[in-house]
Amino acid sequence: MAFRLGIDTGGTYTDAVLVDDQQKVVATFKSLTTRYDLTIGIGNALAGLPAEMLQEITLVALSTTLTTNSVVEGQGAPVCVLLPGYNERQVAQSGLLDIVTEEGAVLLSGGHDANGDENEPLDEARARAAILERKDKVSAFAISGMFGTRNTSHEVRLRSLVEELAGKPVACGHELASSLGAPQRALTAVLNARMVPYIQRLISSVKEILSHHQIHAPLMIVKGDGSLVNTDTALQQPVATVLSGPAASVVGACALSGLKNAIVADMGGTTTDIAIVTDGQPQLCSEGARVGDWQPMVEAVRVYSVGLGGDSEVHYSTAEGIGIGPRRVVPMCLLGHQHPWVLERLEHQLNDYPNARNNRFVMRLEANEVLLNQLSEDERYAWDRLADGPLELETAVMEDRQLGRSLAILQRAGLAIYSGFTPSDVAHVLGLSKHWCSDTAKLAAKVWARQLRNLYGMGKWELGDAKEPCREVYQLIVTKISTTLVEAGLHQAGKLSEARAQNLAGLLTELIFNSEREPGAGALFNLDFAADYPLVAVGAPSASYYPVVADMLGTELILPEHGNVANAVGAVMGSVVQRVKVTISQPTYGAFSLYHKGEPKRFNSLQEAEKCAEQIVREQALKAAQAAGAISVEVVVSKEENHITHDIDGELFLDSEIIATATGRPDCSAMTLEDSGPAIVNPSPGKGQSFESASRH
Repeated sequence: MAFRLGIDTGGTYTDAVLVDDQQKVVATFKSLTTRYDLTIGIGNALAGLPAEMLQEITLVALSTTLTTNSVVEGQGAPVCVLLPGYNERQVAQSGLLDIVTEEGAVLLSGGHDANGDENEPLDEARARAAILERKDKVSAFAISGMFGTRNTSHEVRLRSLVEELAGKPVACGHELASSLGAPQRALTAVLNARMVPYIQRLISSVKEILSHHQIHAPLMIVKGDGSLVNTDTALQQPVATVLSGPAASVVGACALSGLKNAIVADMGGTTTDIAIVTDGQPQLCSEGARVGDWQPMVEAVRVYSVGLGGDSEVHYSTAEGIGIGPRRVVPMCLLGHQHPWVLERLEHQLNDYPNARNNRFVMRLEANEVLLNQLSEDERYAWDRLADGPLELETAVMEDRQLGRSLAILQRAGLAIYSGFTPSDVAHVLGLSKHWCSDTAKLAAKVWARQLRNLYGMGKWELGDAKEPCREVYQLIVTKISTTLVEAGLHQAGKLSEARAQNLAGLLTELIFNSEREPGAGALFNLDFAADYPLVAVGAPSASYYPVVADMLGTELILPEHGNVANAVGAVMGSVVQRVKVTISQPTYGAFSLYHKGEPKRFNSLQEAEKCAEQIVREQALKAAQAAGAISVEVVVSKEENHITHDIDGELFLDSEIIATATGRPDCSAMTLEDSGPAIVNPSPGKGQSFESASRH
């Protein structure tokens, strides 16, 4: 019998599942993710599966939340972005400086106008100097030019310079998004470049473990839209794997529950991801998936993703009192499970005067060679100290304040991670979970409650009581999950601003929670949440929280068998899907421009332009699907037009997009880990107003 192997590498767990030809789960295993060396966690996951079945693998499919988590947590490799045609005001308003330093954002003369004509020549001399100066300080380069989708020549030239002078990975905006929207496209390119090291390490680690087990089946990765691509394509466009894990969980949740209409909620270690499925199909967001505070131009399953998971830090918040997330920390119950000596140190903290470093232990997270090479002598010393295991932050500060400062720098750089009090600890204290160390969780809860009371004047819990503070935090988590579900529904129903959706979701959640009345009491209206859509909750922490959430919201709950590995199940259920888009505009009446790589093509009739565009997208989509590992490919072409009504000319054509969607099955017969084909980069959809789109009219 043949089997397909699904692997999901998340922030906390790495899951592995085997699915047979009838799409039934026949074996599963969970292992802790080891970010500092992914091969350990992946190897442990596969080692827990039946060895004889691993010899009958025909396809390996991988999903991951590492890229999503890096966006939500604001982590990523250092990059340099080259911006021909931008000015300082545009860069400041784009949000780029929130994820790259001012030194890392290089403005260059160049760029094009809305018709694809060159505004001014590209400043190659400055570009060369900038690349040489930064090549040893960054892991990758991003390139995005003004109107780069209308004329790619400057971006292509800059990519050649980076490859020649630095030899580092390059992400070009025009290869990632075909729509106008310069700032969002530049942001997409930067996020793509930041994720390259994550995907490189992940793919390398998986291949190493598969080779160890002598598994030679093709390896594919889930994209954010739930489809599959081979590893070469994923390495070209790692940003496409944003929401890979959530997309796989949606597919897996539907397969495991058998439902075609459902609200899927995946609660992992770092995020809660919510999607709504209708008639068996999750909606795609062509304008770009929102992940945390960012919205890259990546077509993906419409998932509402927030920083609320089992490993989210429960902390003091000036705005909320008690805040939950988005920062991920190591749960104290896990830390105590792995390092029993932590229990004694927590007892010492409980008997000492409370401070902001309580429950804080520091450990290595991952090794980024570019960042490690930039560490100072003190920071390198701190990194070396962590090689022996976790350090208690309070002890480190008392030993050497510089050591404490250096540990904090490592944490901010994403090289190290703190421990902290989390929803996982709450679940252990309340007896809802028992897989890690409950004694450590109880002590951590007492230390945390004492810290909040003495330092911030919060809480009226009795001294030494662990359960009452946890009950209060538990209710906050339930409320936050419920509000997030309602907010996701509001975003699905219509376009609302973030602030308005949050405020309205909070109000509606409160009304739903308080909707029960005494018998005979009159009501002018009733509120029902998702009456026709059951709530399917998956992910390891879900069983601890979602029964109460569903009861409070008055909705049906399904916790499917194998739901704790839904991501890995969904990974092996996808098809290969590639989309290619070409834009046609009418810059002047009766003249039509087709924008696709390099200089625009000019036509005197719309029909000629559309005929050429259809031929281009059909050929490119077919090649892209085959390069991504598909066979039996079918191509469907569609068109989206934009018209306005003119006083004299009547209905006037502005522009259109010709879109080819190529769909095929993963090729399990011809491809191996070593011979997957070269990647064909295809643009992803994405719409939005911008400096570019504002200047078009």
